Amino acid sequence: MRNGASWGPKPKHLHTMTELVTLADRIDAVLPQTQCEQCGYHGCRPYAEAIARGEADINRCPPGGDAGIAKLAALLQRPVLPLDPACGTEKPRMLARIVEADCIGCTKCIQACPVDAIVGASKLMHTVLADDCTGCELCVPACPVDCIVLEPMPPAQIDQAHADAAREHFRRREARLAREAAEREAELAARKAAVDTLATANPVLAALARAKAKRQEPNP
Repeated sequence: MRNGASWGPKPKHLHTMTELVTLADRIDAVLPQTQCEQCGYHGCRPYAEAIARGEADINRCPPGGDAGIAKLAALLQRPVLPLDPACGTEKPRMLARIVEADCIGCTKCIQACPVDAIVGASKLMHTVLADDCTGCELCVPACPVDCIVLEPMPPAQIDQAHADAAREHFRRREARLAREAAEREAELAARKAAVDTLATANPVLAALARAKAKRQEPNP
């Protein structure tokens, strides 16, 4: 369940936005940074912010498991809760690997990866950067030819350094996607403005534009 639901009491003594952000930072530091969305939020940071606002409970992270719940409970001085089964079950972390001989280069897994751990190009073979993979498994259902397999994640990869790197990769990807979306909107707005200017200067073009718009209107 996403934003809007109340999962528990709000943390005490939160009076300013600075305090809220600081608490979200501390919560985010405890989360495993898989960015798997099993909690119902778009990544670990949004989940941390929801917990800080009192909108989500602390037991919605299967990758963090019981140990993660215990850490959050200690941080927030809340009771320890069992993992919410609606979010999944705790299981060993896995790495994604693309069976390259079967890859069709559709880029769907690249688009699904929340930390840019898959590289490739359209109609060319893709591959997973194993050391950057968080084991979120979001690429698996995205693949239309079922060429992604999961393998056990080395224990050495489940550490704070990899979690910190995953957090930064997620942040950079989100910033890039937001920037690209803003650039597309600006380009579309510029094109529309250019067409409007031309139509204003040329009544014939304006009439053609109105006729085209009229034809595209849905029938009553």
